[in-house]
Amino acid sequence: MARVVVLGAGISGHTAAAFLKKKLGRKHEVVVVSPAEYYQWIPSNIWVGVGKMSIDQVRFKLRPVYDRWKIDFRQARATTIFPEGHHQNCESPCVAIEYTEKGRQGETELIAYDFLVNATGPKLNFAATEGLGPGGHSLSVCSYDHAAHAWEALQTCIGRMEKGEIQRFLIGTGHATATCQGAAFEYALNVAHQIRIRGLQDKAEITWISNEYELGDFGMGGAFIKRGGYVIPTKVFSESIFAEYGIKWIKRAAVNRVEKGLAHYETLDGEQKSIAFDFAMLIPPFSGAGMKAFDKNGNDITAKLFAANGFMKVDADYSPKDFEDWSADDWPSTYQNPDYSNIFAAGIAFAPPHAISKPLKSPNGTLIAPAPPRTGMPSGVIGKIIALNIANLILKNRKEFKHHASMGKMGAACIISAGYGMLKGNAATMTVFPIVPDWKKYPQWGRDIRYTVGEAGLAGHWIKLFLHYMFIHKAKGYPFWWLIPE
Repeated sequence: MARVVVLGAGISGHTAAAFLKKKLGRKHEVVVVSPAEYYQWIPSNIWVGVGKMSIDQVRFKLRPVYDRWKIDFRQARATTIFPEGHHQNCESPCVAIEYTEKGRQGETELIAYDFLVNATGPKLNFAATEGLGPGGHSLSVCSYDHAAHAWEALQTCIGRMEKGEIQRFLIGTGHATATCQGAAFEYALNVAHQIRIRGLQDKAEITWISNEYELGDFGMGGAFIKRGGYVIPTKVFSESIFAEYGIKWIKRAAVNRVEKGLAHYETLDGEQKSIAFDFAMLIPPFSGAGMKAFDKNGNDITAKLFAANGFMKVDADYSPKDFEDWSADDWPSTYQNPDYSNIFAAGIAFAPPHAISKPLKSPNGTLIAPAPPRTGMPSGVIGKIIALNIANLILKNRKEFKHHASMGKMGAACIISAGYGMLKGNAATMTVFPIVPDWKKYPQWGRDIRYTVGEAGLAGHWIKLFLHYMFIHKAKGYPFWWLIPE
């Protein structure tokens, strides 16, 4: 009997565990380790943050689902990997965990594995910017509890506007290298919509602040999209949407300190500036989960398994290159660790080989550029192909991987809601193919313009709402869940 241990139960980890168990059946063991008792559909946290969905509409408890699937669930945090076995207590490869479950907090255990899938997702690194995040002076929508807190704060601001007060909203990224601009972009539009439907536009000043060189960069170097028979840059697409909603913008900005009601930032030109706010939702930078690794002799090999940012090394080309010299072929396709063939990393947990957006520094030496995105659809696809490849290794002893999912050959769809309601909802829909531009294959646009398109309208909102319920259905393992694509 083989044992596969999956670390993390987000989009990539939960998807990997589901397909592993479906393929392996009861003859083999699947163990999921996650510090949270809930699965959450993160894309819908935006709607929690504007009061259009409750917390329980975007989450459900993991244990009942895993019990039904016969998956061994441990509510715990993985702390250390011993890929050659623990030098004292475990001869085979194992991982150390620390329980977070009520009644077992602090207990530790070593779990042996035949295959390990690191799908821990990111650490929300609020500490990288002084005063950033819940507990500091800004808000977040990166988790359902953060989003619920943001809605409480937003209601307070709405109440003040209804009394005639002007409120200043600052939404965007809270660090020079933060990613997930799409989530912040979507939240800005939803906040603007909630203000508009209440007729309070004249009492609101909404400003977007981002480390992007141009609007619509989204950490993937922007894109050229086909819309209405014309090819336009995402810069124009994004600016037109912000203009429609009355949102001002600050780009090429590195937020470096947040005080109560005041955000300080550096521009790409090297200027130090500040902007006042009454409400600030700023996305933090991401880092790896912070796991350590040791060999069988107890030597620290963390740097062997993980990049400096804490994300796991996989089958990518990490050799130093100038930005102009990188290629879409540098990106991983199987997500297998190069030193330990039974370890894989899915979703945000893998280390990108290079930036997609061009890294730029201010005269002060500050790097101001988005990190590559790996959330949502790519995370699910990666989790699935890892599961299928591991299943083939176990069941068929297949030496060559059948399934591949390079972001240089993978497309993605993004639906950014801009309001809520069957008749009044709105959304900007964009697809790109591939995610990582391939200038050799597509020298004119970097991507296949036939499949890189953008539209805005009510239909997009209907699609996003449908996808919310469809993916919750899939994640809960309801009938024919495996037929729903990632």
